Amino acid sequence: MHAILNGTDGKLHWTEVPEPTIQTDGVILEIHAAALNRADLLQRSGQYPPPPGWPEWFGLEAAGVIQAVGEKVAREGHWHVGDPACALLGGGGYAEKVAVPAAMLMPIPKGLSMVEAAALPEAFGAAYLFLFVEGGLKAGDTLLMQAGASGLASVVIPMAKAFGARVITTVLSESAAQSIAHLRADLIIDTSRQRVSNVLQAELEAGRGVDIAIDCLGGETVGECLPYMNYGGRWIMIATLASDFTNVDLKSMYIRNTRLIGTTLRSRTPEAKGKILSDMVDMLWPRVEHGDIRPTIHAVFPIQDAEEAHRVMREGRNVGKLVLRVR
Repeated sequence: MHAILNGTDGKLHWTEVPEPTIQTDGVILEIHAAALNRADLLQRSGQYPPPPGWPEWFGLEAAGVIQAVGEKVAREGHWHVGDPACALLGGGGYAEKVAVPAAMLMPIPKGLSMVEAAALPEAFGAAYLFLFVEGGLKAGDTLLMQAGASGLASVVIPMAKAFGARVITTVLSESAAQSIAHLRADLIIDTSRQRVSNVLQAELEAGRGVDIAIDCLGGETVGECLPYMNYGGRWIMIATLASDFTNVDLKSMYIRNTRLIGTTLRSRTPEAKGKILSDMVDMLWPRVEHGDIRPTIHAVFPIQDAEEAHRVMREGRNVGKLVLRVR
């Protein structure tokens, strides 16, 4: 079979690789589409290697058709050859096939294409983890979602809105703010002319303080904003694209019972991921099928054009998810 590998020239190439090996508790998924995530760029730069046992090539989420099932899976009878499914992966999605533990599989919600389904597992799994497991989101909460034009934000914002939250998000420009208008955030902060901390201070003083923040940027903004969270606020760090460091007023944190939480989905055990995915399907798939929450697809590329797709993501030109079509 073929997969996308980083060549000696530093470019991505559609390269012949060994066939995946099925495990007794897993399946072989014939991949029809795979979605990009910023973790792919980190992995490409050597900063985010795949967990042990997963392929070296990229791809954290994919959708396709089950081609073979392991002995345990066959006995349990939940998944069968020919079933469409989407999957959360530790790696290996940029390929024709991948071996997947059955616990990492999810049914494709009714009415979604393979391209849309490929954009669900990592983004929706991460959004569910950040909002409901780590953040404890409930109706009436205010959420701050950093980087509102990102693929993750295109999932998090409508998901939080669907469950009764008020949403504030940040963008780099007025044009970016216009490009995410369809997500219906309640307040968009244009950081080219506004400081996030100033806006959060005004919101807190007006009785509309932030309860949960999801932050992929990090840097000085974190320390500046923490004193302006609601009492008991949760600031959830998922990446540090701006900077790894900030200055924190620790006294303000304990006085206001503020929690600074670091988390990722990829680093969790297969058992923990399986529980998250199962709970997510029960809670979110009815909303997806009803149309309350859908992935925003920015562009679809042939798998052989993965290099161009990475360039679009690296330059921050996408609003929503980028997807590679394999079949």
